[in-house]
Order: sequence, then structure tokens, then C-alpha cells
Amino acid sequence: MQIRTEAPADILTIDSLLKSTFPTKNEAKLVRVLRENSRFTLSIVACTDEGEVIGHALFTPVTLDGEDFGWQGLMPVSVHEPYRKQGIAEALIKYGLDSLYELGYSACVVFGESNYYSRFGFQDGESMGLMSIYNTSPEYQTGTFQVLPLIDDTFAGKAGLVEYSPEFSE
Repeated sequence: MQIRTEAPADILTIDSLLKSTFPTKNEAKLVRVLRENSRFTLSIVACTDEGEVIGHALFTPVTLDGEDFGWQGLMPVSVHEPYRKQGIAEALIKYGLDSLYELGYSACVVFGESNYYSRFGFQDGESMGLMSIYNTSPEYQTGTFQVLPLIDDTFAGKAGLVEYSPEFSE
């Protein structure tokens, strides 16, 4: 397996993967709009040795009370059904977090299953004074808003509302 940044030739395959991974086409539409509006920082794919795209992860800028601190949001992560439970999502996330660190970003946030994301060092954001619409919206009761510092003391003295790009609300 190879993990790399997306190439233009991967766009339709990523769209198809997202449509087959999630119960609605919302994630595929979101990624398409984010790409069209240049609102993503890092889009990575996992490929078989033959080059078939079997996984994808996207990182996008987030703000704290409207201010940019160089934080990124992870969402969505997808793996093609026959390749699940083989560590591909984990490899995508680790690769992405390492890349963000190397690029100088100071934190990453995610909304998801805390038992899963804690293995990467993510912690409950609310307990650190960091909120998201995902904390309070009843439609998002299946996960937890979590944060991960990529640089020490990133969250020191910071609290407030973490917001994704406007495309996430559409």
C-alpha cells in the first residue's frame, strides 16, 4: 500500500469512494465543493500496489472564534469496503498528522468516536474549553469533538468556538 497526496486523476475515484462509503452523498458533495473553493489543506489517498485508490482523508482549515491559528480539521475519512479493518484509515490519519506537523500546522480537530481517535492522541475538546457546533447539535450525538496539539502549548490560553469552513454548513 502507498499513501500519497491526491492527484488530479484521483478526483473522480475519490468522489465514487465517498459515495459508496457514506449513507448519503453529502460527504462527496462537501469534498467536491471544498476542492472547487480551494478550501482544503491536504487531501491524501491510500492506494493498492497496483495504484487503485482504496482510501481517502481530507484536512481543512478551521478557526477559533473567527481567528486563524494554523489549526486543521480532519473530515472525512473513508476506506473502500473490502479493505476495511486492515489499518488503512489509521495509516491515512497518521500520514496526514505527520504531514501537517511537517508543514508547520499547530493543531488538528476531529468529530468522531473518541475511542478510535484517542489512539492518535486526540482529547475531548470541550474539557479544554474548545467548542464546536458538533458539541451541541442533536444530529451529531454519535461522536465527540476532539482536539490534538501538534505543537506544545498550542491550546494554552485559548478557548471558544472552533469553526470549519462555511461549506460544512451548506
